[in-house]
Amino acid sequence: MSIMDRVTTARALERPCYQFKVRPYSSHRLLLEEFPLQGQGRRVLDIGCASGYLAEALAARGYAVTSVDRPGTPYAEIVGFAATDLDIGLPHLEGCFDFILCADVLEHLRDPLRLLRECCARLAPSRTLIASLPNSANLYFRWNVLLGRFSRHELGLFGRTHLHFYGWQGWSELLAGSGFAAVRMLEWASFRLAHAWKTLCAYQFIVRARAEGVE
Repeated sequence: MSIMDRVTTARALERPCYQFKVRPYSSHRLLLEEFPLQGQGRRVLDIGCASGYLAEALAARGYAVTSVDRPGTPYAEIVGFAATDLDIGLPHLEGCFDFILCADVLEHLRDPLRLLRECCARLAPSRTLIASLPNSANLYFRWNVLLGRFSRHELGLFGRTHLHFYGWQGWSELLAGSGFAAVRMLEWASFRLAHAWKTLCAYQFIVRARAEGVE
């Protein structure tokens, strides 16, 4: 094994082990609800697929799923997989996609704006970006920062691999800067409270977006 292979493997092993969130109103359940029940062969690009739990669920519905993540990522064998360093960009992929899924990935990238612009270029006309985005304006996050605590955790709003911390306004500006307009926004955690005050009580945003100017 070369030095670069060892470095790549080590980086993959360092990342937290993301698993499917089974709770009602979890971000993963809300993400899947944004897709039609019947895939009918429509193409999905799952960016930052982790072990492929969402890709596998979508493939079971009849979607043609291509997953993208770092080399060494364990993935569901029933879907296509392309290895790449997402900080460099998307790999070469044939054709355009009906849906692009970015679940819990944009906050980990050095330049999420560049990736989102690539996503905009890879979507078929009138098709959809679906993403989950952490809310760093959440009351829990604000309270900890107010008390002078910014501990880094394995997972969650203070995840140690997060490079960006945005509230809803920041995410909206990032989407707009990459050519997207949010057409639907849900929120997870403190679900009833989040409906009353999204920017303060939502733990994560679930966003459905299309390219600007596309109805």
